[in-house]
Amino acid sequence: MRIVTLLGAASLAALGTAALAQDAELVVLDYPGFETPEFHQPYLDAHGQPPTFSFFGDEEEAFQKVQAGFEADVAHICAGSVPKWQESGLLEPWDTSRIESFATLDANLMGTEIGGEGEMFFLPTDWGTTAIAYNPDEVAAEDVATLEVFKNPAYAGRIAIPDNVDDAWALAYLATGVTDWSQGVTDEQFEAAAQWLRDVHPNLRTYWTDPAELAQLMATGEVLVAWAWNETFPTMKEEGRPIGFQREPAEGSSVWLCGFVNLANGPGNEDKAYDYANAFLSEQTTPALVSAGWGSGNAAGMQNITEEELTASGLGTIEAPVFAQLPISIADRERHASTFEEIKAGF
Repeated sequence: MRIVTLLGAASLAALGTAALAQDAELVVLDYPGFETPEFHQPYLDAHGQPPTFSFFGDEEEAFQKVQAGFEADVAHICAGSVPKWQESGLLEPWDTSRIESFATLDANLMGTEIGGEGEMFFLPTDWGTTAIAYNPDEVAAEDVATLEVFKNPAYAGRIAIPDNVDDAWALAYLATGVTDWSQGVTDEQFEAAAQWLRDVHPNLRTYWTDPAELAQLMATGEVLVAWAWNETFPTMKEEGRPIGFQREPAEGSSVWLCGFVNLANGPGNEDKAYDYANAFLSEQTTPALVSAGWGSGNAAGMQNITEEELTASGLGTIEAPVFAQLPISIADRERHASTFEEIKAGF
């Protein structure tokens, strides 16, 4: 109801008109922010309309939404979720002969553990980093030299971490000395990470769900320290806000990989699903993605990006442990998800 109060009937009518301008033949399930036109400009050039976007804050939410019957054609999810979606029968493989940049996809992003044997269920489209975003005017550099800053009582009530299962557990594992979960973790490692999250919980202002929400919290000073996606760094710099991005604390930081999955029995136009994937991965869109804080899965596009540009977006080379948020077993992810919900509820 808040939207009615703020916008009024005339603005709602305009919103309705804008909604009609979206392409009803292609529904994309995505995180907020990826609807930016520059990220799929070739699709707009070809079809004159953007896809219809439906948004989610967490991939477990998106999974439940599709499981419950929501119909979409393409979903934009991260590598850790793929086994669960595939095992649940929600995906169909991509026809790689229709992916224009297939030959130049970054080989480092093409792990055999993502997808099926001989079939591609996960099309890597973008990657980024997660590290400590902080206000350098109020947070000492030595305090963010360790992930223990999230337990620091000096910042109690002014700390935020993502309301995202994979990001939260990657942080907790790093903080407790684990830098790789791809081969599974021991019960002892899991319990240590869970306890670390429980210890951090009372210090938090919030679990953020949207990068725009986090940027606002940091801009107002409500949050001084956050575990954040690197897009927050260039966004706030562009706005002239005080922002630091520490990717080299003693324990390290993480790298995530996301991509498109082709939803089985999508109601839309399959040709347009491929047009959209090709547009997002085109060399034309790479500068816009990097400027916003994301690397492209197309290595050909990234060749023209300088190290200076990567560093400015929080994507540059670092000398610290890197936790790769690769796929994990369905059992491990379920354990992470259920325990995370308990921790957020105070248990």
